[in-house]
Amino acid sequence: MLSWSEFWSWYTASEWVIRLVMLVIVVNQRRPPRSAMAWLMVIFFLPWPGLVLYLLIGENHLPRRRMEQHARLVEELLAVRRRFEDHPSAVHPELAPESMAAVTLAEHLGYMPILGGNDVELMTRTEDVIDRLIADIDAAEHHVHLLFYIFADDETGRRVAEALARAVERGVPCRVLVDSVGSARMLKRLGPQMVAQGIRLHETLPVGIFRRRMARIDLRNHRKLAVIDGRIAYTGSQNIVNADYGHKDLAWHDMMARLAGPAVLELQAVFVADWYFDTDELLDGDDVFPDPPVAGTTPVQTLPSGPSYPTENYQRLVVAALYGARRHVILTTPYFVPDEPFMQALQVAVLRGVEVELIVPKRSDRWLVTAASRAYYGELLDAGVKLHLYNAGLLHSKTMSIDDAVAFLGTSNFDIRSFALNFEVNLLLYDKEVTERLRAEQQEYIDNSVQLTREEWQERPIAQRTVQHVAKLLSPLL
Repeated sequence: MLSWSEFWSWYTASEWVIRLVMLVIVVNQRRPPRSAMAWLMVIFFLPWPGLVLYLLIGENHLPRRRMEQHARLVEELLAVRRRFEDHPSAVHPELAPESMAAVTLAEHLGYMPILGGNDVELMTRTEDVIDRLIADIDAAEHHVHLLFYIFADDETGRRVAEALARAVERGVPCRVLVDSVGSARMLKRLGPQMVAQGIRLHETLPVGIFRRRMARIDLRNHRKLAVIDGRIAYTGSQNIVNADYGHKDLAWHDMMARLAGPAVLELQAVFVADWYFDTDELLDGDDVFPDPPVAGTTPVQTLPSGPSYPTENYQRLVVAALYGARRHVILTTPYFVPDEPFMQALQVAVLRGVEVELIVPKRSDRWLVTAASRAYYGELLDAGVKLHLYNAGLLHSKTMSIDDAVAFLGTSNFDIRSFALNFEVNLLLYDKEVTERLRAEQQEYIDNSVQLTREEWQERPIAQRTVQHVAKLLSPLL
């Protein structure tokens, strides 16, 4: 048996072995320098806990099987795309040159074209979204597809589950994908009831040391979308959960888009891809991808993102859009942890004379991420960004408006996790009227906010500053 001194010598030596080995591993990974430095700092000060943490969440790449699935699926979806490229209902609008640059970039980053002829309805009240979704499920004739990060076992979740059960009774297939972590409680209680009722329910990205299919256990499917009959779709920031989820005194404020028209097929393709990854069943056919009707006048483009894409495609698009802005940019997000290119794009936009406004919640539900976010407030205020703290609830909508031409709306926060680690889906809406509607909602957020000044921010206690800047050091890992 080892004596205490022998054990301590062995432990100290093992720590240095971990530091040296992990130094080689971390610096040879293709990762941003800030992320590498954050990992090296954790491992240097806490070698054994840092090693365990790295083994769990340190690698960003996906397993070979998942990447091969993604490559096969891209080919399948390109075949679907070709079916509708020349279809008379798939309208391809002519846009201004500055918008076409964003279109081309988004097509290269996400493989999906811009499609005109869509009707887009922006919805901001949780109850209205759920009521409308249930009505569409009750009217479904061919299929219902749901993919949500959080599908809760609460009043809202049970109402949607009951609507799905009614659809199954009518002979309508209902397929539901939920994230293993975000919907953990539902999978234990409500989920078995749904399966017994004939609803095809699957968890995506299951967590477990012996059964995980990801390179790291905290890669999450953060998407929220619903597709009914291939003709109506929903996406945005709202989950299937009560508005007061987790906080009885802090209601969540979300934004969803209800779409009809050719762009619905792009959201259908996102669902089909995730369903294929988790079930090995490739959905196809005219019932899944019906002829797209012209339902309105709004050009829409879908941009899915996540670790299966070779670049952080939504981050690239957001940064490019900021550099292309000419007059006014408004962003809303519950979690703001920017990487360096994103922060520089905001600063350069202000220097070019663009008015940039950022709206974030005054209170949040994730204290460490909030602390890291607040560490960037000083840089934003110094750059001239107008920073608004929303105090009428937990602002959860993820939007950006660029001048009066382009609106961004979807599931992705403006943070490193959403850009690099989560599976997300976002819409680009190339329409002045829709952008004005989004601006009106963003202005309402501003009206319910308090603008933070540089002088007020400098007066915060030194203890808060220290905690925030320590959290900022860890921001590449959050």
